[in-house]
Amino acid sequence: MDFLALFISLPARGGTERTRVWRALKALGCGTLRDGVYLLPEAAEHVLALETVAADARAAGGTGDVHVLMGRDADHVQALRQLFDRSTDYAAQAGEARQLLSELASLDTAAAVRREQQFTRRFEQLSAIDFFPGEARQQLATLMAGIRQAVARQVSPDEPSASAAPIQRLNPAEHRRRVWATRERPRVDRLASAWLIKRHIDTQARFVWLRKPRDCPRDALGFDFDGAAFSHTGSRVTFETLLASFGLEGDAALARIGALVHFLDVGGIPVAEAAGIEAVLEGARTQQPDDDKLLKDAMQVFDCLSARYQTDTRPAE
Repeated sequence: MDFLALFISLPARGGTERTRVWRALKALGCGTLRDGVYLLPEAAEHVLALETVAADARAAGGTGDVHVLMGRDADHVQALRQLFDRSTDYAAQAGEARQLLSELASLDTAAAVRREQQFTRRFEQLSAIDFFPGEARQQLATLMAGIRQAVARQVSPDEPSASAAPIQRLNPAEHRRRVWATRERPRVDRLASAWLIKRHIDTQARFVWLRKPRDCPRDALGFDFDGAAFSHTGSRVTFETLLASFGLEGDAALARIGALVHFLDVGGIPVAEAAGIEAVLEGARTQQPDDDKLLKDAMQVFDCLSARYQTDTRPAE
């Protein structure tokens, strides 16, 4: 593995320039080989970033040059990688995250959301300069998922808790022309689950939007609330539970949608397009106070996403 090495010097009198350069190097996540020599893993965007810092140094009356640095052997490369160790930073954030988890119950909803968003930004900033992530990042990611879930419970107390019951394989033919019920003002898991039901399980499904789970009609199939026929099970969100229940997990496109829904609903492994899909669905939710119309809009989103995923997973001719 190769690294980019920035050799830089600044005149002693340039306090402002020194501060600006130091902040830029810190923001980039540079490793310090020695005073005046800073490293980044070789990448096109890192070349541009370090050349910019070098140019700023020269403009301030100093020197700045970027070179490629190659490790002598595997041990030397490992030693260079250690210059980018973020475990201390993760440990500091993890301590603060545990403290926040212990305080969430005493915070009002707005304050809890604000604190969670602040922590998420800091975690994302640290992750962006963690070029060799390991166990420390995973531990903090787990804590962050716990914070998101706890805050989500404050924002939406009716969100379901996961069941440990085994998932039974069901026959779609026995679940057709049914009334399906879930909580009103649906977000991603409920919208995606309703789409899945309509497109792959019960094409003539009718949906009822509940103010409270206890309002569920006796003859309706409930989903995504505690006590529902289909809800969170183990590590699965409701969409994934439906996939498993009706034997749809082998569909690669549906599995990819499941991964996206899982990430947006409870966190976990990031999905590149998740932020865009969430923005579109939240925009539709803001625009449509009627849940039937909201689902109609969401159906189009998931239809398009499914078509795209089917294209991506189709074998090349």
